[in-house]
Amino acid sequence: MPDVTSQPKTRIERDSLGTLEVPADAYYGVQTARAVVNFPISGERLHVEMVRAVARIKIAAARANMDVGALDRKKGEAIVQAAEEVLAGKHDRDFVVDAYQAGAGTSFHMNVNEVIANRACELLGGKRGDQALV
Repeated sequence: MPDVTSQPKTRIERDSLGTLEVPADAYYGVQTARAVVNFPISGERLHVEMVRAVARIKIAAARANMDVGALDRKKGEAIVQAAEEVLAGKHDRDFVVDAYQAGAGTSFHMNVNEVIANRACELLGGKRGDQALV
């Protein structure tokens, strides 16, 4: 008999290209998952210092947008907290785009956005992949 208490291994996410299964425990999302499949260039991940640098930019952007009233304070604080967790190395395993693809920018930037947004969703009481919340 199957274990009905077990958690699903994947979640379904949607983007402009359609739906895709993403590991349920991943903080990255559909666009990062597509980049991993579409651009398996070197098998190497980007250096963590690049991830940390972009997390610092995300913190500054969230704070600036809260200051001018362009970002709801509750959402902004969740984004800041999630980005601070990235700075602390708590989500290193979720930065999975290839280092050479990451140099182009788009896939890496989406990887950072998805990790921070999905963690912020959880901090706000939502679930990973809830693109409407953050």
